Amino acid sequence: MSHRKKDTDYLAISARIRAMENKLLTRERMDRMIEARDEGEAMKLLAECGYNDAAGLESALAQARAEVFKDMEQGAPDPRLVEVFQIKYDYHNAKTILKARAQGLSPERLLLDGGRYVPAQLWEGWQREALSGTSEAFKRAMEQGKAVLAEGGDPQQADLILDKACFAEMAQLARELSSPFLQGYVRLSVDVANLRAAVRVARMGREGEFLRQVLLPGGNVSETAIAAARGEAMGEVFRSGPLAQAAALGAKLAQPGGGSLTAFERECDNALTAYLAAARRVPFGEETVIGYLYAKEQEFTAIRAIFAGRAAGLDGDTIRSRLRETYV
Repeated sequence: MSHRKKDTDYLAISARIRAMENKLLTRERMDRMIEARDEGEAMKLLAECGYNDAAGLESALAQARAEVFKDMEQGAPDPRLVEVFQIKYDYHNAKTILKARAQGLSPERLLLDGGRYVPAQLWEGWQREALSGTSEAFKRAMEQGKAVLAEGGDPQQADLILDKACFAEMAQLARELSSPFLQGYVRLSVDVANLRAAVRVARMGREGEFLRQVLLPGGNVSETAIAAARGEAMGEVFRSGPLAQAAALGAKLAQPGGGSLTAFERECDNALTAYLAAARRVPFGEETVIGYLYAKEQEFTAIRAIFAGRAAGLDGDTIRSRLRETYV
């Protein structure tokens, strides 16, 4: 197990992050972006938050993500903190490559930057059957997913293999960093994924064994308890934790045709934000880096939602209803 860095090792980076938080996307800035006259004006508001408004939306977001990750890698006493937020991009790319390969298509247009591994190199290595420079867990999950698809299996099974490996790598890294705060974030992330899965499976009318198969290990609430819950009981399983409100909504939705998932999805994300926002009460330490990385990821998601809503011609109130609580 790695030796944990002292909180005082984070004094400099924590002070810098507190200053950078002033540029994070606040609710007031979101409102201005939603009400902007046109996309050009909305992009100029992005520039106020430090984005390159001349690059186009997706390029601006990709550039900002790369800069944030690089900045935190160079500034944090332990750069592996950044990897916890990069892992999901690697596994997104793994899913994309496996499905494209199975269909004889190129995945390049759908690959995302931001992971630990360069997407083009992943694709090239997989084509040559010479994947290198990745973790053994990642490589093993891709091989297992490939085998499932080659046997004509359900693509969801391949996705599940990769999802389990993704969260397992995040949990392992949090343990290696000896970070209780990061471990708590990973466990809560698993709970969120499992609660969402339970609600969706219930709405499909496919509980029982199917639900047990899709639940992920490593959360605060056991897979056994979630799988055994039915209807209103789902709310009881999560009642004493941070997902109580989301689970109460989910329990009402857990019937086919039980209404829109929008509010439920928002409450799931808000629970994660509330947990990470506790980092703002810590004057210095690894929590400040973890919280800021999460805040930026949340910001990218909010910006996409706003611009997508504007492009679709949605009114301001509808766009706002889809936004999550902000970190600041």
